[in-house]
Amino acid sequence: MPLVSTLFYGHANMEIPLAFVKEQLTSLVKAIKQVDVVISAVGSKQLADSVKILIAIKEAGNIKAGSTTPPRDKVVILGDGNHKAVYNKEDDIGTYTIKAVDDPRTLNKILYIKPPRNIYSFNDLVSLWEKKIGKTLERVYVSEEQLLKTSKGDQTNFEIEPSFGVEASKLYPDVKYTTVDEYLNQFV
Repeated sequence: MPLVSTLFYGHANMEIPLAFVKEQLTSLVKAIKQVDVVISAVGSKQLADSVKILIAIKEAGNIKAGSTTPPRDKVVILGDGNHKAVYNKEDDIGTYTIKAVDDPRTLNKILYIKPPRNIYSFNDLVSLWEKKIGKTLERVYVSEEQLLKTSKGDQTNFEIEPSFGVEASKLYPDVKYTTVDEYLNQFV
C-alpha cells in the first residue's frame, strides 16, 4: 500500500481567490489519481498547505493513509523536485538534542541539525530509492503552476552564523546519525 506523505512547495502568505483554490484542488486531485504514492515534506511556513494535500488525497480516493510501503512503480513529484531538504530520523534529533542540553558551545545558540549526508533533493531521494530496489520508477511531475504560485524553499542553502548557531553533526562528530541511505534500507 502507498505511503502518504511528498515534496510540495506552498504559497507564502498570499491571498488566493477562491476560484483559483478550487482550480488548484481539482488539478491536484487529478494528479493524485494517477499515482500510488504522495510524499509531502513541507517547511514550517507551508504547514497549512499540507491540509490541502490531505483534502486532495481524500477526494482522489486512491491513496491509503498511514501505510509504510514506499513507491514501487510510480511517484508524484510536486514542482521540479530539485530543491534540497534535510532528512533526519527522529532518534537522531533526540540524540543531538540531549547532547546539546549541557554543552556550553550551544548556550544561547540555535542547534541546526543538517548532517551533510542527509541533504537531498526529492529527485535525488527517488534516485537513491530506485538504486536500492533495482527498478526505475515512473516519475510524474506536477508543475508549480498547476498547484499554485509557489515560493521555492531550500532548507540547506544557508550559512550558519557562528555567533548564534551551531550545526549538530559538526559539533558532535561522535554521533553516528542515520543517513537517508541507511534509513531507506528498512523498506527494501
